[in-house]
Amino acid sequence: MVGSVETAVESSISGDLRGSASYVVRMLGPLTISRNDVSIALPASRKVRALFAYLALSANAVTRSHLCELLWDVPNDPRGELRWCLSKIRRLVNEPGKCRVRTEADAVALDLDGCQVDALQMLRAADLGIAAHSLEQLRGIADGFGDEFLEGLELDRSPNFNTWLVAQRRRIRSFQIHVLEHLVERLADDEALDYLNRWALLSPLDERVHVRLLQVLARQQRFQEGKDHLEAIVRLFEAESLDNAPLRHAWQSTRTQPARPLSAHATIISEPAAKAVVQISPAAPHRGSIAVMPFTDQSSAPCFRGGISDALVHDVITRLAKLRSLFVIAQGTTFALHDRNIPPHEAGRMLNVEYVVSGLLRRDGSRLTVQVELSEVRSGRIVWAEIFNHSVDDAFLVLDEIGDRIVAAIASEVEAVERNRAILKPPNSLNAWEAHHRGLWHMYRFNRMDNEQAQRFFEIAVGLDPTFARAYAGLSFTHFQKAFQGWAERQPEVDRAFEAAGQSLMVDDRDPAAHWAMGRALWLRGSYDQSFRELETSVDLSPNFAQGHYTLAFVHSQVGNPGTAIAASDQSRRLSPFDPMLFGMLGARAMALVRQRNFEEAARWSVDAATRPNAHAHILAIAALSLALAGRIDQAREYLTAIHRTLPRYGVRDFLTAMRFAREDEVLFQEAARRIGMDSN
Repeated sequence: MVGSVETAVESSISGDLRGSASYVVRMLGPLTISRNDVSIALPASRKVRALFAYLALSANAVTRSHLCELLWDVPNDPRGELRWCLSKIRRLVNEPGKCRVRTEADAVALDLDGCQVDALQMLRAADLGIAAHSLEQLRGIADGFGDEFLEGLELDRSPNFNTWLVAQRRRIRSFQIHVLEHLVERLADDEALDYLNRWALLSPLDERVHVRLLQVLARQQRFQEGKDHLEAIVRLFEAESLDNAPLRHAWQSTRTQPARPLSAHATIISEPAAKAVVQISPAAPHRGSIAVMPFTDQSSAPCFRGGISDALVHDVITRLAKLRSLFVIAQGTTFALHDRNIPPHEAGRMLNVEYVVSGLLRRDGSRLTVQVELSEVRSGRIVWAEIFNHSVDDAFLVLDEIGDRIVAAIASEVEAVERNRAILKPPNSLNAWEAHHRGLWHMYRFNRMDNEQAQRFFEIAVGLDPTFARAYAGLSFTHFQKAFQGWAERQPEVDRAFEAAGQSLMVDDRDPAAHWAMGRALWLRGSYDQSFRELETSVDLSPNFAQGHYTLAFVHSQVGNPGTAIAASDQSRRLSPFDPMLFGMLGARAMALVRQRNFEEAARWSVDAATRPNAHAHILAIAALSLALAGRIDQAREYLTAIHRTLPRYGVRDFLTAMRFAREDEVLFQEAARRIGMDSN
């Protein structure tokens, strides 16, 4: 276990019950559960174990519908299967007089009060950040590192669970590497060598760890070991088509330096090798590229060129270009290749693009069916596919709606693929496009440590490509988060958010993300009218920009029209139903409903927001306060308890400082806080 953070862990909603049994749940490696040092046999069903793990790590109760979406790919009876799995978990952990599987209305939670969960301890240590731990505590944390999170628990036909599993693994691995790197920088060679070896096992393609390892071996005059290690790593890098020249240079540079002792606090990297690792060569600006091929028309009465099939493709190309996040091949080129009967994947290779969109359209009487595929050209892998079925009352209105959904899905899926690809590459090998997406991966974790990492990668991106508007917008968002979450002194971060948004606009004032960033920064500065104008410009430039619609909802939910906020929230979710900021879209809707004095509906939407991945303390506060206003005091206090597990001093003043409400609405939230004992601090 992680020695420095061993505390009794409460997962999800837990009451005042105190069981005498001592459960230990290990997730770093294969899932195991023991009670009083005796291992408990786990059910054979992988779905049961996956459900247990997900509930154990959920900060709040989870709706049954969400669990069904997570674990089942359209089963015959998802709720029946969920009940069966929960019955197995009850037999696993319930004790006489203590029910650990808690259900209330449509919500499910796992009460692990009095238990130890290694992954939870690791994640809580990560949320606190490296700076919160002493050197001795970091040693204890590192000694608690186990194998891969939930090793071997991938599920067939459960893509949502597998996505969650990969995200948790990357989050834990990122923290582990961060801890090991921190220790290596502060320890003398003899002790650092052990942590370097652990780091190399976790991140075998990160040249930084190998450079440092070679330096330590050279300083200790262990030249044969260093040579053997270099040869092995060079072979590995060559197999992965990675540049191994910095490794060779670091080894040669370090060997020529005299051996010297290091103090306990000295850094291990020598100056020449540090330059070899950290210095990033300027590269030609790169953007993701995509070609949208004409759709095959399979209508019973096929249309000729210029019909609804071509109209839809033209619309998709135009809207993708308006997003300005991708280089989009012009319609004339893709139609010319189509006329030569060149298949979509071959066209993608000829055009040297990363992604290609293809599809078919069929119209039978009053029914319109559109089938779309997004494929990765290099691998031929289908990244996303969907079938849209509509009755055709007004063909162009239907095409407009389908076009919206296609463009939003393509943009979201490409971003997800690029984020996942960038996170696997060594940081020093990233180009601006990849560094930007590496930043997005960290940004969407919504915790302090990942936000710092996101800021660093966005800074790398704009350093490599000063014309990259979206990287400036991402950088602005990291400063926005610091101010909004209270992670740093507010005013300097507000100024930095505004400055980075301004740079984004100067680079490309046609990019909707630049106006989105400026709208957020202006909201922080209290310039609400200007904020609305910028956010409206972002969605005018690209009606498919889900983040623009969401932020309009967020600002209107506090200082604007609550009805407009609800409509904008609904539109953002239609465009991006699996968005990483879905909790915010739902939370904004809940705040708007509170302002309309529709407390029951606000409570329902706020609970849904709080159960979404990465929901932070302010989202949980929306749930607690909305529930209090709806008269559901006990449930509201449970969410307040969940907040206080990580932020013990969080009070209504923290919530109202982050948000911007009119005085009459502030009074309403303060009354809700009074009902549940949410102190003003």
